[in-house]
Amino acid sequence: MRPGPTGPAATGSGPTGAERAARLRRLALTTLDANWEHDHTVPSRTLYPHQWSWDSAFIAVGLAHVRPDRAWRELRTLFAAQWADGRVPHIVFNPALRVGSYFPGPEFWDAGRADGAPARATSGIVQPPVHAPAAWLVHRRAPSEASVAALHRLYPRLVAQQRYLTGRRDVGGGGLACIVHPWESGLDNSPAWDAPLAAVPADVAVMRAYRRHDTAHADAAHRPTDLDYARYVTLVDAYRAGRYRDEGLLGRHPFLVECPLVNAVLGMSEHALARIATVVGADPGPHRDRATRITEALVTRLWDPATGTFHPRDLRTGRLIPARTVLGLMPLILPDLPPRQVQSVLAEACSPRFGLAARMDRPLPTHDRTAPDFEPLRYWRGPSWINTTWMLWRGLLTHHRPDLAAGLRESLFALVDRGGCHEYFHPDTGAGLGSPAFSWTAALLLDALADG
Repeated sequence: MRPGPTGPAATGSGPTGAERAARLRRLALTTLDANWEHDHTVPSRTLYPHQWSWDSAFIAVGLAHVRPDRAWRELRTLFAAQWADGRVPHIVFNPALRVGSYFPGPEFWDAGRADGAPARATSGIVQPPVHAPAAWLVHRRAPSEASVAALHRLYPRLVAQQRYLTGRRDVGGGGLACIVHPWESGLDNSPAWDAPLAAVPADVAVMRAYRRHDTAHADAAHRPTDLDYARYVTLVDAYRAGRYRDEGLLGRHPFLVECPLVNAVLGMSEHALARIATVVGADPGPHRDRATRITEALVTRLWDPATGTFHPRDLRTGRLIPARTVLGLMPLILPDLPPRQVQSVLAEACSPRFGLAARMDRPLPTHDRTAPDFEPLRYWRGPSWINTTWMLWRGLLTHHRPDLAAGLRESLFALVDRGGCHEYFHPDTGAGLGSPAFSWTAALLLDALADG
């Protein structure tokens, strides 16, 4: 996939570019309207029929440009299912759907057995806490008395979410949150999880008791394997058996990893909460202090000077995981990332592994495209995703690289113009993969279009 020449047509400043921008905007709005489900937006009508946590945050960012009332309702609906301990579940289930219509469904999670679970059926794990930055962007895009009131309502819930992650999930004791399942990273099937997952005992035969729905809507060759899913099930079984408690995880849970993306978002969220605090009359100082500490911990624990990038840390072994994935680029979203790390991560992003450039020949992959285990078709093991592209784009703007940001933004537009609002894309051809009419692709497209 080649974005085409630079100039007015590429940037959207001339007639051709304006026509393309209008066409993409119509596509995005049509996609989001079609996926609206009375009080939230489903990621897609085919594979993802419930409400997903970080999807809703990304969706709200896009809705702010076209349906701001709906953007606030999206976040409000999600946080209505927040647990008493502050965790925001990664799935909130639609009770109108029949039992067995999605795997893993509410009966699999059985979250109601846990202390502090909400009345609404949910999963028991979390996703990256992109919600405070999303709430701030929604307010900034469409400021009003209603948006200020919405921030007042959300602020204590957002603080509770941060407190849960920085407190109960600081299993390693170094100031970072750990994930207990690959699904919590958002990058479910990334090669970053291969090593810690290999230590999780699992028998593929366990999948005979379940019916996977993902392979009914997408090519099985593009999805996690049955062995992957057997390990995913084993991890949920282990967490559920402890009634989703986080005490003593180091001694009993088989997967504990500090993820660069999750913790970069954790730090970014404290920066966003500091801004929100100034609007709602709270003290921004503690948020700024926590943001500084998270960034320092991220550099101390996940930065590898030998590779010049960030890596997840496996708390079971104490070692950094060597895979070079897009996760390692995500700390660029932090405004206080030290210059040494900024320059080194930029070099990693611009290397042949990821191909970031002011003029990009191919879209940003999710895994090192020079690695022997790079898979251009399989979920998170190579394909290009709009949300990671969008986060890196925002990080480039934060660190004053408008040249690289413009190249990445143009690549994003070219992907959707060619492939539609797909879930993800082939990292060489740009062909659409996964679910069609995918909500966060549409939403983040709207946000990128608005910054033209």
